[in-house]
Amino acid sequence: MDIIHCTRLLCVVVCFGVFVCASCLDEFGDSTAVYIVTLKEPPSTTHYYGQLRQNTTSFSTSGGLSIHKARNISRKHRRYRSYIARVHDSLLKKVLRGEKYLKLYSYHFLINGFAVLVTEEQANKLSKRKEVANVVMDFSVRTATTHTPQFLGLPQGAWSQDGGFESAGAGIVIGFIDTGIDPSHPSFADDLTDNPFPIPAHFSGICEVTPDFPSGSCNRKLVGARHFAASAITRGIFNATQDYASPFDGDGHGTHTASIAAGNHGIPVIVAGHHFGNASGMAPRSHIAVYKALYKSFGGFAADVVAAVDQAAQDGVDIISLSITPNRRPPGIATFFNPIDMALLSAVKTGIFVVQAAGNTGPAPKSMSSFSPWIFTVGAASHDRSYANSISLGNNITIPGVGLAPGTYNDTKYKLIAAIHALNNDTSVSEDMYVGECQDSSNFDQNLIEGNLLICSYSIRFVLGLSTVKQALQTAKNLSAAGVIFYMDSFVIGFRLNPIPMKMPGIIVSSPEDSKMLLQYYNSSLEVDGLTKKISKFGAVASICGGLKANYSSSAPQIMYYSARGPDPEDSSLDDSDIMKPNLVAPGNFIWAAWSSVATDSIEFLGENFAMMSGTSMAAPHIAGLASLIKQKYPSFSPSAIASALSTTASLYDKTGGPIMAQRAYANPEQNQSPATPFDMGSGFVNATAALNPGLIFDSSYSDYMSFLCGINGSSPVVFNYTGQNCGLYNSSITGADLNLPSVTIAKLNQSRVVQRTVTNIAGPEFYSVGWSAPYGISLKVSPIRFTIGSGEKQELTIFFNSTMNSSVASFGRIGLFGSAGHIINIPLSVILKISYNNTTN
Repeated sequence: MDIIHCTRLLCVVVCFGVFVCASCLDEFGDSTAVYIVTLKEPPSTTHYYGQLRQNTTSFSTSGGLSIHKARNISRKHRRYRSYIARVHDSLLKKVLRGEKYLKLYSYHFLINGFAVLVTEEQANKLSKRKEVANVVMDFSVRTATTHTPQFLGLPQGAWSQDGGFESAGAGIVIGFIDTGIDPSHPSFADDLTDNPFPIPAHFSGICEVTPDFPSGSCNRKLVGARHFAASAITRGIFNATQDYASPFDGDGHGTHTASIAAGNHGIPVIVAGHHFGNASGMAPRSHIAVYKALYKSFGGFAADVVAAVDQAAQDGVDIISLSITPNRRPPGIATFFNPIDMALLSAVKTGIFVVQAAGNTGPAPKSMSSFSPWIFTVGAASHDRSYANSISLGNNITIPGVGLAPGTYNDTKYKLIAAIHALNNDTSVSEDMYVGECQDSSNFDQNLIEGNLLICSYSIRFVLGLSTVKQALQTAKNLSAAGVIFYMDSFVIGFRLNPIPMKMPGIIVSSPEDSKMLLQYYNSSLEVDGLTKKISKFGAVASICGGLKANYSSSAPQIMYYSARGPDPEDSSLDDSDIMKPNLVAPGNFIWAAWSSVATDSIEFLGENFAMMSGTSMAAPHIAGLASLIKQKYPSFSPSAIASALSTTASLYDKTGGPIMAQRAYANPEQNQSPATPFDMGSGFVNATAALNPGLIFDSSYSDYMSFLCGINGSSPVVFNYTGQNCGLYNSSITGADLNLPSVTIAKLNQSRVVQRTVTNIAGPEFYSVGWSAPYGISLKVSPIRFTIGSGEKQELTIFFNSTMNSSVASFGRIGLFGSAGHIINIPLSVILKISYNNTTN
């Protein structure tokens, strides 16, 4: 954009070759609007990052990564930016020759496109050009991973303690065992800041070089990348083309999780031409190392995952993030004895903090898919941002739905036309029972649909991927529809929809009941010719209210229905262990984060740079990133100390100050809620800022975990097989309840039990008082009830449990340590089976 100074107005811009002041906008008339036009040609970042990597990164003969000084990159970038602007000007002149228009911006860095003030007819002309990828009307949005850093209070809290986002997590390497990464994404660039960005000296990983992952893919941000597929290859199921025999992410999941934890700060989230704010990882200055062990077409195998864990530990990562869980509960004498958990125990032994997703098999009890006390298990909660749109019918009824889509123009109501009523003469429902899903524009009469709202069916085929919203939108575009409305087939019961990006006005009515209401209004408004039995008039009208604007709820966080729940199963017979799971919950629902350029995991985000996903897979990397901030502040912290800092400072309340609620049903989860228990949320919802100042910590060692494993009946030979160590070296009399964890779980309380905990003060001298609420059916006492503890000192706490009733229903309580300097340490309690002294009945 050419700009000169204007004495009275903000600026002057080029309008068809003539400088025009901003006040001249009035002459364009009311029929104009600002449109964002994106081109198919890649933006300058593609060239810029490619040149940077080619000039900065090379591989030594030993396989290590070495860095050389970049040459003339900024000068080349400036030249390319100027070139892009000239391309935009040339296109506008060609298409709109002699017509009025006003180019506002040339976008060149993250997207290749421009913003222009034109009429709707001019916008249509631009959209028909082969160079143009998308034309969408501008809209008002609120700048809002995009929003979870704000929801977690990072900018004013945890980040500010470490010098802001530009230093948050510096020097820490997070290893991701996932589906790989798209190295070209700006979330993983290393040149977005002028501050030094050295590779940590303790990290020795390498970057594989393959045709899919060429030399220069790694940099100072993405410091290592490998893939592991030997087990899959030996089974004959590995498809090198589809699965990519390289660290490249053909699925999208790995790119998404890596950017949640450690993606760069301030990366614009632009999807389907809409801007949804700027994304940031939890620790935007941390480094990323990728160990690809999962694949789009078949998932993964434990042998490959274990190899990845082993390599990550050798390379020197500080944190391992696994958004993966086993497909079934491990067999054997205990769930802890499975190859992945035991490999992770070895990783913890070397000082690596391990984070794992709880699994998406909730809300049933004992649905937990992450088992061991040395693993920090994360469940999924909502945050306070959501997107929703609605349709306003001609009978004054408003129906809610989902869809990241613009609304119809100025709330104008358009005629409704059902797809099955707009078939051409060569198509019939009897010949194609799925024609109502709008997957093929050749089946329809454009004269009926053009300028109207097309109603399509959303069936189980969309869930299975046999039909797609994207294809239905293309059909609507081909037929010049004003928008699309999807109604939910009555057979799609209990299915939950994520918001889906749409380039044109659209909505999915996600409730079968609301869908019936829509169809009832539509059918009642039809007029049918008595002789021909054909529809003579479509009387139903509606407008679509756009779903691009974020809404903010005061009831967040809530535990999502799909988040796996405790109690932690000790074995395949579903006996309960004395370990509390999950450890914590974090944002996991509707999370914007980076997306691989060729990812097919979600067809609706195919070709996009960002995607909105939900699951405990999204919650775990939030904790991996926040753990990086703790590790940065406390370099000597053990993995259990990091876990303690996160756990004891967790919040128990939502934004209103009420208890955190847990969704209890798959169907209508918002209407099926009750206060969350430790088996839903562990210690609570992560408090990022408080975790950096925990006051007291609970520490456990590798020897403690070994003693716990050796205490399991019949475990000695299994322990030896996995670790090569003899249980005779350890105290095998302890149980999970005796581990020095920041929680207490007793699966079976036979009359009474005494457990002990030891806290270490990492803050200044402080006086603490102890309070508690006992689980139902339990008499509880803690000793001492007051103590003073100096910096670096330890204090032992003794907790007495006495059963006062017989019950097999789990009950919950909490111990609180309240410090004179403001530190509050929460210790959740859970007791499942209770057997009292007096077990007779009167």
